[in-house]
Amino acid sequence: MKPPAREITFTLNGRPRSVEVPLTLSALELLRDVLGLTGTKYACGEGECGACTILVDDRSLCSCLLFAVDLDGRAVTTIEGIAADDASEPLIQAFVNAGAVQCGFCTPGLVVQARHFLAHHANADRAAIKRALEGNLCRCTGYQKIIDAVAERVAALHERGEEKDARSRS
Repeated sequence: MKPPAREITFTLNGRPRSVEVPLTLSALELLRDVLGLTGTKYACGEGECGACTILVDDRSLCSCLLFAVDLDGRAVTTIEGIAADDASEPLIQAFVNAGAVQCGFCTPGLVVQARHFLAHHANADRAAIKRALEGNLCRCTGYQKIIDAVAERVAALHERGEEKDARSRS
């Protein structure tokens, strides 16, 4: 017997999508297993590690805690959408420059979270950056390099007077 399903329509990385999903399917499973977007990682399954962070209507959320049907009518951005956005390239390069990519497993969630944070807090200090990223766990870097990467981006935005337009340039 096929589980109950519903068709949902949403915007994924700037493109409209429609897909029929079982009512119990998580947003993470939809992205990874159904749509093949494997940049969003499965780790804890409890919203504790941040590896599955996505943006939903400009809110940073753990996709493992959402049902796929919760995405209906929403705008969803994954790491693939951020990586394809030329405006995000400086942030991604800052992670590389700072050595904040180590094994890379947590990096997609951290980049999504950092992108969201910078879009709303382009003048942040190191303490604010640390607080913003505390929901994203990393076993390899010790966090200092990650904070350095985001701070590098804040400094670059501030230096060029772009902090008011950070949403399009983080």
